[in-house]
Amino acid sequence: MSVLGAVLGFVLTLFIVVLVIRAVLDWAGVLAGGGTAVVRARRVVYGLTEPVIAPVRRVLRPARVGPVSIDLAFTVVFVAAVILRTVVSGF
Repeated sequence: MSVLGAVLGFVLTLFIVVLVIRAVLDWAGVLAGGGTAVVRARRVVYGLTEPVIAPVRRVLRPARVGPVSIDLAFTVVFVAAVILRTVVSGF
């Protein structure tokens, strides 16, 4: 693996971890409300992930299932990041 591949793989791993943290914080906000620390953490995590998710969301609108809206953009970005990391790790 080249140095560039290792660095890119590390960055993608960090991005995947931040996406997982975003998912956990979203569910924590839904289930438990949210204190000041949760609100600050969400602001930071959204600042890191939203520039990647927003363009995908413009193309792939949230799916409506009855009264619930499912954000497929998050899932697509997460799967793409995992696949990209796997591809990069092969080099």
